[in-house]
Amino acid sequence: MTDNTARLDHIVLWVRDPVAAAHFYEDAVGLEPVRLREYAESEAPFPSVRINDEALLDLMPLATAERMTMLPGAADSSGHPVNHVCLALPSDGFDALRARLEERSVPVSDIAHGSFGARGKATRSFYFRDPDGNVFEARHYD
Repeated sequence: MTDNTARLDHIVLWVRDPVAAAHFYEDAVGLEPVRLREYAESEAPFPSVRINDEALLDLMPLATAERMTMLPGAADSSGHPVNHVCLALPSDGFDALRARLEERSVPVSDIAHGSFGARGKATRSFYFRDPDGNVFEARHYD
């Protein structure tokens, strides 16, 4: 794999209730909330959840869409213009995530084998949706 200087920093998801979304990502997906208290106390515009040391999912309140004026048409992105977000996990983390989702009755797809990604072909992968309809793929590589 090539060592590039560019890194994925964050992905912003539109969510109806950022606190509920943060709890879903913490409880069901196993990601650590960031700035949740600050958001709840109106000290931050949105909370996030940490994917790893270098990447976050920002949980942007859908109600703020009309204030997205940094680029013409930015407010029109509220909804689901992204096909899906993929989380790569170690094998045990993959199994634990699937088990947590199933315990919470979150629908999951069948397990696929050999789908292509950033590190080549994945050993296993599956899809699920968060409570706001954002689609996620979970995968692991050998």
